Amino acid sequence: MDMSQKISRKQQILEALAHMLETAPGTRITTSALAKEVGVSEAALYRHFPSKAKMFEGLIEFIEEALFSRITLILAEEQSVSVKCEKMLRLLLGFCEKNAGLTRILTGDALAGETDRLRQRVIQLFDRLETQLKQTLREAEMKEGVRTRMTVSVTANLMLAAAEGRIVQYVRSEFKRLPTENWADQWVMISEASFR
Repeated sequence: MDMSQKISRKQQILEALAHMLETAPGTRITTSALAKEVGVSEAALYRHFPSKAKMFEGLIEFIEEALFSRITLILAEEQSVSVKCEKMLRLLLGFCEKNAGLTRILTGDALAGETDRLRQRVIQLFDRLETQLKQTLREAEMKEGVRTRMTVSVTANLMLAAAEGRIVQYVRSEFKRLPTENWADQWVMISEASFR
């Protein structure tokens, strides 16, 4: 088997796992069920991934790359601090809306009973998002004189908490309550409350 076929099979396994997370909310995915979904044996799964945790790590890496590569573009393209923060959070919400199965990983719902290392990776992802918001707010304060009503840390946490709340509602509603629904109106309130 050449390398392109191996990569393609790995991708197929990750896509099948993401699909199962989306179509079976609230259920734990077994390697047996995943192998059946992919159309291979469990042994074949383990030839591509040494463990189910590595499969989840592959999905978390995909999430990180998708979000942070686009955040870099947002920061480079936008001038207004409010627009930068809103676009970062809307990116997160839109990503979750389009990738419902992966959203279960971000809320920890799909990681129940899995290794703690996976939950730590998700915590780090959200910490990194919050740090990026703080950095954006601090830069605006230094370069533009834009001030937040509360401390930069409290403001960044409030912004991210609002987005995380929308994401949790999306998973809890079994993907019926869209995270981007009414977000534009809610952002106006958050922004007004955040900046002087």
